[in-house]
Amino acid sequence: MYNALICYVRYDLTKFAFHELMLYNTMKQVTPYKPKHKVRIVTAASLFDGHDAAINIMRRIIQATGVEVIHLGHDRSVEEVVNTAIQEDANAIALTSYQGGHNEYFKYMYDLLQEKGAAHIKIFGGGGGVILPSEIKELMDYGITRIYAPDDGRKMGLQGMINDLVAQSDFPIGDTLNGEIKRLPKKDFGAIARIISSAENFPEVAKETLDKIHIKNQKQTTPVLGITGTGGAGKSSLVDELVRRFLIDFPEKTIGIVSVDPSKRKTGGALLGDRIRMNAINSPRVYMRSLATRQSNLALSKNVTEAIQVLKAAAYDLIILETSGIGQSDTEITEHSNISLYVMTPEFGAATQLEKIDMLDFADLVAINKFDKRGALDALRDVKKQYVRNHQLWDAPQDTLPVYGTIASQFNDPGMNKLYKAIMQQLAEKTDANLKSDFKITEEMDEKVFVIPPSRTRYLSEISENNRTYDKRASEQAEVAQKLYAIFKTMETVSGLKLKLDKAGIDSETLALSDKNDDLLKLLLAEFDREKMNLDPYNWEIITNWDAKVNRYKNPVYNFKVRNKEISIKTHTESLSHTQIPKVALPKYQAWGDILKWTLQENVPGEFPYTSGLYPFKRTGEDPARMFAGEGGPERTNRRFHYVSQGLPAKRLSTAFDSVTLYGNDPDLRPDIYGKIGNAGVSICCLDDAKKLYSGFDLSHPLTSVSMTINGPAPMLLGFFMNAAIDQNCEKYILENGMEKEVEKKISDIYKQKNIERPIYHGQLPEGNNGLGLMLLGVTGDQVLDAEVYNKIKYETLQQVRGTVQADILKEDQAQNTCIFSTEFALRLMGDVQEYFIEKKVRNFYSVSISGYHIAEAGANPITQLAFTLANGFTYVEYYLSRGMDIDEFGPNLSFFFSNGIDPEYAVIGRVARRIWAKALKEKYGANPRAQMLKYHIQTSGRSLHAQEIDFNDIRTTLQALYAIYDNCNSLHTNAYDEAITTPTEESVRRAMAIQLIINKELGLAKNENPIQGSFIIEELTDLVEEAVLKEFDSITERGGVLGAMETMYQRSKIQEESLYYETLKHNGDFPIIGVNTFLSSKGSPTVLPAEVIRATEEEKQVQIATLKNLHKMYADSANDAIDKVKSAAIHNKNMFEQLMEATKVCSLGQITEALFEVGGQYRRNM
Repeated sequence: MYNALICYVRYDLTKFAFHELMLYNTMKQVTPYKPKHKVRIVTAASLFDGHDAAINIMRRIIQATGVEVIHLGHDRSVEEVVNTAIQEDANAIALTSYQGGHNEYFKYMYDLLQEKGAAHIKIFGGGGGVILPSEIKELMDYGITRIYAPDDGRKMGLQGMINDLVAQSDFPIGDTLNGEIKRLPKKDFGAIARIISSAENFPEVAKETLDKIHIKNQKQTTPVLGITGTGGAGKSSLVDELVRRFLIDFPEKTIGIVSVDPSKRKTGGALLGDRIRMNAINSPRVYMRSLATRQSNLALSKNVTEAIQVLKAAAYDLIILETSGIGQSDTEITEHSNISLYVMTPEFGAATQLEKIDMLDFADLVAINKFDKRGALDALRDVKKQYVRNHQLWDAPQDTLPVYGTIASQFNDPGMNKLYKAIMQQLAEKTDANLKSDFKITEEMDEKVFVIPPSRTRYLSEISENNRTYDKRASEQAEVAQKLYAIFKTMETVSGLKLKLDKAGIDSETLALSDKNDDLLKLLLAEFDREKMNLDPYNWEIITNWDAKVNRYKNPVYNFKVRNKEISIKTHTESLSHTQIPKVALPKYQAWGDILKWTLQENVPGEFPYTSGLYPFKRTGEDPARMFAGEGGPERTNRRFHYVSQGLPAKRLSTAFDSVTLYGNDPDLRPDIYGKIGNAGVSICCLDDAKKLYSGFDLSHPLTSVSMTINGPAPMLLGFFMNAAIDQNCEKYILENGMEKEVEKKISDIYKQKNIERPIYHGQLPEGNNGLGLMLLGVTGDQVLDAEVYNKIKYETLQQVRGTVQADILKEDQAQNTCIFSTEFALRLMGDVQEYFIEKKVRNFYSVSISGYHIAEAGANPITQLAFTLANGFTYVEYYLSRGMDIDEFGPNLSFFFSNGIDPEYAVIGRVARRIWAKALKEKYGANPRAQMLKYHIQTSGRSLHAQEIDFNDIRTTLQALYAIYDNCNSLHTNAYDEAITTPTEESVRRAMAIQLIINKELGLAKNENPIQGSFIIEELTDLVEEAVLKEFDSITERGGVLGAMETMYQRSKIQEESLYYETLKHNGDFPIIGVNTFLSSKGSPTVLPAEVIRATEEEKQVQIATLKNLHKMYADSANDAIDKVKSAAIHNKNMFEQLMEATKVCSLGQITEALFEVGGQYRRNM
């Protein structure tokens, strides 16, 4: 929740800083406060990242302090949070707001509560040190109850802060009623909520009102649908899907939901967790109230009856009552409902267990949810049999039985469609309700599309087995080679000759020269030939070619080919002392077994298994440094890019986006959006923004590469980028052919006709920006050039652009949470991008950057980071293969991204990744060498930027950069100072880049490109980490592969456990961290205020909103057509990215996101 509050030691993106205080709390025991009244608190995160986990920890502790917590999870708008607080009649709202926009967010929340007559609801919050002391004062003066800061955490401890929060929220709700009953017919949320609260908390106060309601309701026939089932069967998701369909089916009708969760006997607290799973309820036509049972062993609260009566009095058209999870015997739901639905899963055990389930006697309908699980069809058959027995329906045809297989987690699931139709039919038949359904089952795909086919769920263990088999074979072959070497040396000793080798074995001509020990030599030769039959011919070739290989690296120049291009590189560099330093050093082994084992497991850079690097030598004149920027509008970030890349031949632009863009939204005046525009990243909402952002950089140049840190809306940002690059090349064509005036006239005419102002680059162009990319602002090349010319330019450009878009949706779900679409739909979009890349021959751009960075930043140790990341990578491989793509075509488009800490395992993270990937891709999948190469980017850990004396952080960063460069990473991004609080400033970016430039340019040992090869500890660590990763693969397989493990939250739980372990050791001092828990300065360690904090200006925000309005005006007609084509492609299972390339020319980011929600479904948050 408040990583502000929490993080009394700072983190990049306040990674899991909450553990800091949790453990502080264990050192200084604070007794939890005991509330005098029933306190209800809404918890949420305005954004994502460590905060999603932080708020989770917070809500657990608030709950354990005896509070009923309504948890909403991450990425919640102010309106959602306020509506929830009013509907749930909460005492307070507690949330984390990080990544900019917090001032507007909190103030807007305060204003909205006042406006909606809920001024009594208190607001608490924090933001990991990001909310500055001056801002905290301003917010609390405005009316926010309390913003906690890192120093509060140090003084009070975590439980102390929670006690403070709960004590201030401990006031009665519903102890008086004031004419609320009159406001019920208008469906006033506040009035409905208050009467229910009064009935719960002060029945004597509510009695008079409830009596009137009972009299009024005697004529009410509002139908009640009761839903019950086992815990974890997916009832909340299923309710959400029913509500979504109901709202589409009946555009005028309203729905009331009462959801019950159990109270904890020990503390009296409760987790009211159904809302977090629901997306459809954020509608003015839906009212939802979560109730705690407030007594043990019951699935319903005694107040359910009154809550239903209140909703009937408010004249809702349908009421849904959802119970808490039950065992086999509870049937209480039937007493409160007209129609009852029992929800179960296929995993109920033996068929005889069905005889014990009471609800199968009473339920009107049965849903077997999670129908994609193994054994689902058997479960359907068994439940139908039991239903027939229980209801004596011996003659009923099987397909008329009211038992349905559903997958509520899949958007527009056909089983859910059938269940909804059946429910509505029964409601219409059994009650007098006017609910005749016209729901049409749409033409969306009507069968389950498996991301990983069920027959392939063992893929990770197959990879483990494959790699272990390779290792075993390598050891056996090395042993054979060692024996051969022993015989060979014996023969040399016996013959007194220097023997030579050939393809067949020992050269017989040199052997014939010997005139002594003839019989013994024949015997040894025969033994040699016999043993050699056990050696793979390829391995014999390795032995015979070894001397030639060594000499290639001794020669002054090394020649090799890359994609049919001859490259010559000097093999040595000269030091100031005139020593010739080899760029690649080879082992001095003599024995064949040692040579063979080294070649099979290590080898030189550029040769399988690529342990020491992918290319024979690093490119000259191109360091792995990345230029990082993202702040304000596109113009400001463009200026920063030009500043940090000045004078460097290679332009490697790493782009961070603001949270408005990260969530696929458009800039808006709505305060909780407005505040985030251009903060903690750049605001990009359309093609023109992308053109301005990268203007002056030739996006088709071989030395330019662009990386975009974006996930949910990655396909749209990729469309903006690709179109910007295409239009740059159209511009070059226009200039080369002297067509400037003609084109200028065309563009002017287009804009004059519509009477709209043309888009411009705001402000001066920075030094180094020649204006490339700005000529066609407001239009695209196809509007001003012939179709044939444009298509040729497009075709060529797509083959030239270099870079990567992050787009790794699996790690988002496991660790970071900027998911916006349902996971399966997001994966389908990724697959469409990759198919488009194959079709258009996009060879140099990575369609995904499979990221471990966010897994590590969320708290995972290095082995877990590596194992989860590689497992995710192999999941994409299996998914793309199942879609019929060729591994040799998509393999080169995959890249990886790791975090580097200073644990010992980080010294070998790249080596192990390359080795595991290469062995699996070559031996198991039969991929070509290019696909076997694992390309990876390193960002030094933000999680370790936690010393208050921020200069110390740079020492850590330097060591992490050294690890990365020694391990031959393909590109590197270094952080400096304390990027937890500040968007990088010009000074901090220069400092960060200097760290790696000094290593690359000045550190003598870095002139060698395989400096860690041959080290005993490095080899030992490599083997240990490799085996640990393969073991983790087996653990994931036991849970049904990566996607199966995600369903049970295996990855999230493991990450949190490891984070907590690290924090425990940090707090008890077993893990010393300089400047954090040891070697503190004489001043203690007060929170340091950053010298410069970067925020987007008012002007920049207004410019972004104006740009958006202009775009919408300019392309109002064509935007709708383009969006319809994208939706049609989604519905008919065509390639969506093909259409997105067109839509991104005329649509804004938010327009496309909204359209895709309609056909792909929103992400369903997890607890």
